[in-house]
Amino acid sequence: MNHNVVGWVEIPVSNMERAIAFYKAVFGFEIDRNMLGALDMGWFPFVHDGIGAGGSLVYAPEHYVPSEHGVLVYFTAPSGDMDIELKKAESAGGKVVVPKKLIAPGFGYMAVITDSEGNRIALHTHD
Repeated sequence: MNHNVVGWVEIPVSNMERAIAFYKAVFGFEIDRNMLGALDMGWFPFVHDGIGAGGSLVYAPEHYVPSEHGVLVYFTAPSGDMDIELKKAESAGGKVVVPKKLIAPGFGYMAVITDSEGNRIALHTHD
């Protein structure tokens, strides 16, 4: 196989402005907001030929509902030290659900937080 299995991720939001502010505060990247018909989408930056999947925040209440019980999306901690992103998440309105812990030797560390919308998301780093 010469491609990643996951091609795109959509994270439901109840308030696009609040969600954009949260993800920008925690991860430090810009989000490109786009209206696609009835969908209000906030696209994460992505590299077309890079490793990993692209994704978006999406506001469409008739089809998407934020939840702590759905699919768990792992974000790579851009700082390389997820303690930084965990602190940012709490100050931006999120909550740490599972503190940083070793997955297994050679697989790095993970943590789980809830975002400003009530979605459960995870952080991952190799260090």
